[in-house]
Amino acid sequence: MVAGQVTRHLRPVFAGRNQRRSALCLAVVCKRGLTTPATAPSPSPAAESLPADPVPADPVPDEPQRWRPHPAPAARRPRLERLRNEANPRGISSFLTDNYARQHNYLRISVTERCNLRCLYCMPEEGIQLSPSANILTTPEIVYLSSVFVDQGVDKIRLTGGEPTVRKDIVSLMQQLGQLRQNGLKELCITSNGISLHRKLDAMVQAGLTAVNLSLDTLDPFQFTLMTRRNGHEAVMKSIRRILDMNKAGAGVKLKINCVVMRGLNEREILPFVDMTRDKDLEIRFIEYMPFDGNKWAEKKMITYQEMLAIIRDTYPDVHRVLDHPNDTSKTFKIPGFAGRIGFITSMTENFCGTCNRLRITSDGNLKVCLFGNSEVSLRDILRESNDGKPIDQDAMDALNQLETNRQHAGSGSPGEQKLLQVIGMAVKRKKEKHAGIGELENMKNRPMILIASLTHLTASGAAHMVSISSKQASARSARATTTLRFSRPDTLAALTAATLKKGDAIAVARIAGITAAKKTADLIPLAHPGLAITGVEDY
Repeated sequence: MVAGQVTRHLRPVFAGRNQRRSALCLAVVCKRGLTTPATAPSPSPAAESLPADPVPADPVPDEPQRWRPHPAPAARRPRLERLRNEANPRGISSFLTDNYARQHNYLRISVTERCNLRCLYCMPEEGIQLSPSANILTTPEIVYLSSVFVDQGVDKIRLTGGEPTVRKDIVSLMQQLGQLRQNGLKELCITSNGISLHRKLDAMVQAGLTAVNLSLDTLDPFQFTLMTRRNGHEAVMKSIRRILDMNKAGAGVKLKINCVVMRGLNEREILPFVDMTRDKDLEIRFIEYMPFDGNKWAEKKMITYQEMLAIIRDTYPDVHRVLDHPNDTSKTFKIPGFAGRIGFITSMTENFCGTCNRLRITSDGNLKVCLFGNSEVSLRDILRESNDGKPIDQDAMDALNQLETNRQHAGSGSPGEQKLLQVIGMAVKRKKEKHAGIGELENMKNRPMILIASLTHLTASGAAHMVSISSKQASARSARATTTLRFSRPDTLAALTAATLKKGDAIAVARIAGITAAKKTADLIPLAHPGLAITGVEDY
């Protein structure tokens, strides 16, 4: 490869509905950065004077690597600023813009359902049933989907879980996602409980990690064991210290600590958390306790942000609000003279739906447009259509590179990506203006928190749920909608037939209503899969 050359990698191309498929000759071909790492792009003019980060030579996935600071780091976040400004800004495509003009440039990807903690508000006490490993997105699939979203305008990706660091190839995955900076990605973030983060942090920063959200609900080791049902408090603190030390050397990794506050459990620790910001450049974010399946949520357990702020003001009366970014989920405050900041995520009392710019992909490949919504659409099933519903691993991607080259020479397009974009666009357009209120959320069916970040006819207990169709062959379906016109006066029909009705052509309006209903088949039929493809609507 010529030095400095930026390669365009292969992306999957999907066969049509009626095309024969063969396990030996797959129609899925990767056109994106899933195999050979691309070389780093040239720095922008604004960053040319900054020292470059060391580039590791052929890193071994998940092998511990030591992050090396700049010899003479600049005053504030030089690395972070450079990473954010490497690629030219691009607009948000219509596929990522909903009916309320909200543009979604932030993608959260759950890379695993597994976790090494059992937090009270996240994991049901009885545990969860994990999905079969074949249902979980593979690394090539995650990178491909990420590249699709980046091409449409996403410039921030966050890896979540479960606990993302328990995924064996998390470092390799982050290295591949870091290459998407050449396509427009600016921020690569992770949300972690910090238990094993410190062991992989250096390699992640080398790969382009720009921000860490670390979950910690108590500073008391004994309380930590109570709330998480596991030991590990010191390991979390070690991760925090490592990030702060790296930042002193110029790493520029934004650190936010997320603390879920529950009445009768940890509200007395609000002030000790605030004191952490006195001499540490980090942000403590207090989160209102939210309802998810299995976490036994009750409104009386929730402490509102106003209550938490009042507790802080009793000790620090000069705490004041600072300017937030338009898409921030938290209300940010600062105490004069303190190095850090505090924030409040007020999902329950003052939602931020009006400026929401986030989309989520679950670990089993479902697109979730709202954290509190129960509507999901499977991107994984579309992605695997031409692979007989089987997971797409790296070997399959590598073997198909030449096939894609042949398709490009033949002038073939990429119908699979277009189908993905259409399904994504339909899901985004169906996003509601705001999520339900407290009373509705408490009784609404949703995933356990640990699974948000599996596709939910009858279970063994008789409950209705939506079955997975990942291994089902493509089939044809037809839908028919009937519209009925009712008249209060008999002469109306005569006027309508003679086209003399003053209020317009009611028959044409009825036809449009029928077509609209047919197009919303997936929404109107209980347990139909979201994004059910409608290839045509006939008017009879």
